[in-house]
Amino acid sequence: MSFKSSAAIAAGRLSYWFLHNFLHGGTALPGKVTLAMDPDVLQELSRNYDVVIITGTNGKTLTTALTVKVLRTSYKHVLTNPSGSNMKQGIVTAFLTAQKTNSGKNLAVLETDEANVELVTRYVHPKVFVLTNIFRDQMDRYGEIYTTYKKILAGIKLAPKATIIANGDAPIFNSKKLPNPLIYYGFDAKKDQEQQALPNTDGLLCPKCQHILHYKQLTYGNLGKYYCPNCDFKRPQLTHRVTELSAETPQNSVFSIDDTSITLQIGGTYNIYNALAAYSIGRFFKVPAAKIADALSDQDEKVFGRQEVIKLEKKEVTLILVKNPVGLDQVLEMIKTDPQPFSLAVLLNANYADGIDTSWIWDGRFENLPFARIQSVLAGGERYRDISFRLKVAGVPTENFQEHKNLEEIVTAVKKMPTKRIYILATYTAMLQLRKLLANQGYIKEGME
Repeated sequence: MSFKSSAAIAAGRLSYWFLHNFLHGGTALPGKVTLAMDPDVLQELSRNYDVVIITGTNGKTLTTALTVKVLRTSYKHVLTNPSGSNMKQGIVTAFLTAQKTNSGKNLAVLETDEANVELVTRYVHPKVFVLTNIFRDQMDRYGEIYTTYKKILAGIKLAPKATIIANGDAPIFNSKKLPNPLIYYGFDAKKDQEQQALPNTDGLLCPKCQHILHYKQLTYGNLGKYYCPNCDFKRPQLTHRVTELSAETPQNSVFSIDDTSITLQIGGTYNIYNALAAYSIGRFFKVPAAKIADALSDQDEKVFGRQEVIKLEKKEVTLILVKNPVGLDQVLEMIKTDPQPFSLAVLLNANYADGIDTSWIWDGRFENLPFARIQSVLAGGERYRDISFRLKVAGVPTENFQEHKNLEEIVTAVKKMPTKRIYILATYTAMLQLRKLLANQGYIKEGME
C-alpha cells in the first residue's frame, strides 16, 4: 500500500470515528476526505473482496439489506453501505469501516447509484452486477430510461467476466447483447393471458423492430412475461421464479420462489421483486434455498426509510420513500389493500437528491385512492403547495384535508389524526428531514447501523 493511500485511509477512519461518536453521523464525509487525499483509494480498499454491485431505479436499498441478511447465514463478514449512501464517497466510507477476515475472500454488497456504477467499477472488480429495474426517475439527472441504462452499461463493460443477475421481466435488460454470464429472475405466478401495458408506460417498444410489446403475464409498469408479436424478441428463460403469490397486505406478502415458501414481513409487489433478487444472489453464492427462505421470512429489522414502521405515541406510522411515478403507483396500490381505516400524509421536496422536477407527481395515479375510507389526508414538505394541488385534483375531500410546510407542525398533525395506522409517503430529503426530527424527539435512532 502506498504512503498516499495509507494516509488517506487513516484520515478517513479518523473522521469517521469523530463523526460517528460525537455527531452520530458520517456516511459520506469520511469518504469525501479520503478521496480528496487519494482519488484512487477505492482500488486499495476493495482488494481481496468479492464485490456485488446492486443498482437500478427502485429497490436498491431493500434488495441490498435482504441480500446481506441472506449471505450472512453462510458468510461471517459481509460489508455493505446500509444507510443508502450509494455514491462513490458513501461506498468508500463503507470500506473504511469494514472488518476483514484474514483468510479467503471477503464479501462486499454495495448499493450503487446508477450514475456511479462506472465510477466505482473503474477501481473495484465486481464478481456480480444485480439489476433491479429501470423506470423514469429524476429526469434532470438521469434522462430517459435508455440513457440511464447506458450509464449502467458503461460500468458493466469494464467487467465483462462479472455475472449479471437481472430482472428478466424488464425488457430493457434483454435489449443489448453482453459477453457476461447472465442469470434472470422474474414472476411466473399467473396463467398466461394476452394483454398490453397501459398506454403511458415507458419502455414498451421492441428493441429489435420497434413494435409495441405484448404480455402474457403483467405484474406492473412494463414488467412481466413480454413478447413482440412482430419478431422473435421475448422474455428470456428465467433461472429463479416467483411460482406462487398467495397473499398481499401492506404489512406482509406470502409467496413462493422456485416452489420454496416465503413470508416477507413487508408489503408490496415491488418488494417481492427485491426478495427475488436477494434469493437469486444467495443461490449464486451457494446459500441453500431453505436458509434463504428463513432469512427472508424473518425480516425483523428496520430498513432506513423504506416502509419503516415508527411508533409515534399511540400511532403506527409507516414511512415510505417515493420518488417516481411507477414506484408511487405501486405504493398507492399497496396501501389500498389495507382493510383497516388509515390516514395519509404526502411530503414533497424538490432538492437535488429528490430531483428538482416535480412533474412526476402528475403521472402517479392518486385518483385511484379510496378517499372515502381514508379518514385524514395531509400535504406537506417544502413543495407542499404542489402536492396539495395534485391531491385536490385527484379528489381528496376538503373536510379531511390539511396542509403544512413546517415539520414540527406535520408531526403534531400526524399525532392528532383520527386513525391508529398512518402512511407517510415522502421524497428522499423529506424523509431524511422527518427522521432527523423524530430522532431529536426520541422516537427513533437517527442513523441505521
